[in-house]
Amino acid sequence: MNAAQVSAFQANGGFTPSAVSVVLIGAVFAVLLVWGVWAMRTAYVGWSEQRISQRQFLGVVVRFLALYLVLTFFLLS
Repeated sequence: MNAAQVSAFQANGGFTPSAVSVVLIGAVFAVLLVWGVWAMRTAYVGWSEQRISQRQFLGVVVRFLALYLVLTFFLLS
């Protein structure tokens, strides 16, 4: 955005575009963490009740960690 666009955005919205960016990235990570906790808890319950194997449980955990690391790399770099 050029200077005129930034000043127009700030004048109409009352906040800077970088503040909106921080809020949106924070919301993405909050949703990701809530989803990750839900997925791992569900997988743990399935594993503890022997409905899924330990390998499947670890697969859920590894996929969540990979997704978290990839999003961290793309959104925070």
